[in-house]
Amino acid sequence: MEKIEKKNDAVTFEVVFVGRSNVGKSTLLKSLTGRNVRTGKRPGVTLKPTHLYFDDFLITDMPGFGFMSGVTPEKSEDVKNTIVRYIEEHADRIYLAVQVIDGPAFVEIVERWDARDEIPIDLELHDFLEEMGIITVIAANKMDRVKEDEKDELLGEIAEIFGYEEGPWKESGALIAPVAARAGDIRPLVSHLKNEFHKMKRDDLFKHFK
Repeated sequence: MEKIEKKNDAVTFEVVFVGRSNVGKSTLLKSLTGRNVRTGKRPGVTLKPTHLYFDDFLITDMPGFGFMSGVTPEKSEDVKNTIVRYIEEHADRIYLAVQVIDGPAFVEIVERWDARDEIPIDLELHDFLEEMGIITVIAANKMDRVKEDEKDELLGEIAEIFGYEEGPWKESGALIAPVAARAGDIRPLVSHLKNEFHKMKRDDLFKHFK
């Protein structure tokens, strides 16, 4: 415990990874850093964030949120509250967030919530991160399952859902990185992260990414 506390005290710059269960956060983190990320035996069971330490730099993998088979609504709400509390408590050192979504399924998920006149948790969380002043990169994962000639249209829809202007997603101002973590295609995310690190004069963090 004392060793962990010393590591936490040394942290000055943190990036958090957030997203629904089963969107591929752990696979993405392994591809990004080369490190394995511990996961629970069943989605939604683990409430505790997982930390990856790199000197004064910390990457935190937050528990997956949203509907999960075999998980009560109360448990799902606990997960959301855990994420919010953690971000609020460490907002002074969290400079970036990576919100991982299931690219091919995202529009359908949002439409289901809209049909119930409810705001998707994904959008609530994205708005919360913006309110906290945390720059958020949207990692649209599993894009290898989308036909090449359909990717731009889908990414445009995703950008619009997150509140960006309708039109070509690359011109919308949205920080969207289309990736395929399982296939090892994460270059767009690495590019976004390095670009933001450079703006913050933290080029020294580049070395931690594959």
